Amino acid sequence: MTQIILENFAKALGLTIAYEGNGEFFVAESEVSRPGLQLTGFYEHFAYRRVQLIGNAEMHYIKQLSEEMQRTRLRELLSYNLPCVVFSRDFNPPAAFLIEASKRRIPVLCSPMPTSKVSHAITKYLDRMLAPVITRHGVLIDVYGVGVMLMGESGMGKSETALEMVKRGHRLVADDVLEIRRVTENRLSGTAPALTRHLLEIRGIGLIDVRYMFGVGAVIPEKSIDIVIEMEMWEDNKSYDRLGLDEQTITILDVKIPHILIPVRPGRNLAIVVEVAARNFRLKRLGYDVAKEFDRRWAEEFEND
Repeated sequence: MTQIILENFAKALGLTIAYEGNGEFFVAESEVSRPGLQLTGFYEHFAYRRVQLIGNAEMHYIKQLSEEMQRTRLRELLSYNLPCVVFSRDFNPPAAFLIEASKRRIPVLCSPMPTSKVSHAITKYLDRMLAPVITRHGVLIDVYGVGVMLMGESGMGKSETALEMVKRGHRLVADDVLEIRRVTENRLSGTAPALTRHLLEIRGIGLIDVRYMFGVGAVIPEKSIDIVIEMEMWEDNKSYDRLGLDEQTITILDVKIPHILIPVRPGRNLAIVVEVAARNFRLKRLGYDVAKEFDRRWAEEFEND
C-alpha cells in the first residue's frame, strides 16, 4: 500500500477537494473503478481498494433514486474502505453522499474533466506513484533526446562532464543522487530529489544552480534512462572494447539497459564521447549498427581473399 497525500493528488490532477477526510489515502493499484453495478446493489468482485470514479452514468442513476434509496445505496457503497471517490464533470456530490463519506473519513474530490480523461489522468498519476523506486549515485542527462546515466566512483569527473554537456546545449536531470522508477515493465525513468534538483556539485567551486546560471532550458525534471555509461580509471593492462560488437547490459529494477564502460584518463574529452555514445544509440534504434556493418564488410573482404 502506498500513501497518497490528498493535497498533492488534487493539485497534480486539478481536482477540487469536497471533503478531505484524513488528508491522505492508501492505494495498492493504479486502476480506477466505476461503481455502477455497486450502486444497483451488486457487490461481487467489487474492486473497492481502487480509487472510485463517479461519472455521468452513475450520477444520473443516483439522481433518479428516491432520497431514502439514495441514502441506502450510498451507505452500502461507502461501508467499504474506499481510498477516495472522485466526481467528474464538476458534478456536486449529493448531500447524503458527503454525510456518509464523513462518517467513514473517505476523501471526496471533484474534477471538471470528462470521465474518461479523469480516469486516464488518475491512472497515469498512480502508475508513477506506485512504481518501484530506488536511489543510485550517478548523473542523468538528456543528450539529443537520449537519457544518459553516468556512473562511476567519486572523482571520475561525472559532474564536470555534465557541466560541459549543459554548456553544449544538453539538459541536466540529476546530479549525484538519482531517483530511478520502473514506470513500465521495460522502461526506467530518472529524476532528482527535491533537495538537489537543478544543482551540480563542482569540486573547488561548490554547488551551482544550473537553472539560474544557464536558463530553464538547461534542465528537465524527468527523463527515461536509455543507456548507462560507467566511468573507470584507465588501466594499461586491461583490454577494452574497440569495436562495439559485444553489447553489454546492466540490470536495474529488473530492466536491462545498454551499458558502456568508458576508461578515463587525463586529456580525454568525455563530453564528446558521451555525445557520440548517444548519437550511436539513436542510430542503432533506427536500425544502423556500425559495428555490425564493419563486421559484415570484414567478412566480405575475407571471403574475397
